Amino acid sequence: MERSDRSNPDFGLTAEDYRRHRAGFPPELVTRLAGHGVEPSGRDVLDIGTGTGSLARLMALAGGRVTGVDPAAPLLEQARGLDAEAGVGVEYRVGTAEATGLPDAAFDIVTAGQCWHWFDAPRAAAEVRRLLRPGGHVVIAHFDWLPLPGNVVAATEELIVAHNPDWSMAGGTGLHPRWLTDLATAGFRDIETFSFDLEVPYRPEDWVGRIRASAGVGASLPEDGVRAFSDELTAVLRDRFPGDPLRVPHRTWAVTARTPLA
Repeated sequence: MERSDRSNPDFGLTAEDYRRHRAGFPPELVTRLAGHGVEPSGRDVLDIGTGTGSLARLMALAGGRVTGVDPAAPLLEQARGLDAEAGVGVEYRVGTAEATGLPDAAFDIVTAGQCWHWFDAPRAAAEVRRLLRPGGHVVIAHFDWLPLPGNVVAATEELIVAHNPDWSMAGGTGLHPRWLTDLATAGFRDIETFSFDLEVPYRPEDWVGRIRASAGVGASLPEDGVRAFSDELTAVLRDRFPGDPLRVPHRTWAVTARTPLA
C-alpha cells in the first residue's frame, strides 16, 4: 500500500493498530463535561474527526444520539466493530470537519476528540457554528501522553524524531490554548477549559502498537520504516523500561463553548 506523505499523515493506514492499541478517552471526561453543562443524554451529538469513535462511543454510552464523521473509511469500519463490542450504535459517515454535508442546526453538541490540530480551524469552526442549534455546545478534547524527563514517553518521542525528523509534535504539555482563540474568533461564547491527569497501563507490546498508530510512525513512514521503528522501540522498552505494565502518564484537556442563543 502507498504510504502517506510525512506532512499529511493517513490514519487509514494505521486502522488496525488504531483500534487495538490506542487508549480511548476516559469515561471521567463525560462526568467533567456534565459539570460544565454539556449533557449528551437525549441530545443530538456530532463527533467530527471521529477516527475509531472513541469520543463518539462515550457520548453514545451516556445516552446521546450520535453521528460520527471522518475522512478515513477504514477507521470508521474499525469504529463500527468497537461499537458492536460496546453495545452502542453510532451513525458514521465519511466527511471532513470543514464540510460535513450535514444539515444546518441539526445538533445540540459537536465534539472533536484528538483532532482539531489537523483541521483548517477557521473553516471547521464555521462549520460547527452552522451545525449547532442556538445555545448548542462545542467540545474540543485531547487525551495526550506526557513526556517528562527520563520517562518512557520522552524516550519514545526521541525515537520517533530519529526515524521521522519531519514529525513536529514532540514535547507537548497536553494543553492547547490556541483552540480558545479559534472558538472566540468564530463567535462562540462562555468558553471554559478543564484538565485532569491519569496514568494509563500499557503492556510493552501494546505501547509499541500505540506508537505505530501515531502520525509520526504508521500514518507517515514507509512500511520498512515502521518495522524498523517497532523493532528499535521494543529494544528500548526491554533495556531501559523493564516491567509490565508500563504506566504512561496522560493528560485529558477540554474546552467547551456555546453558540449564541439568538
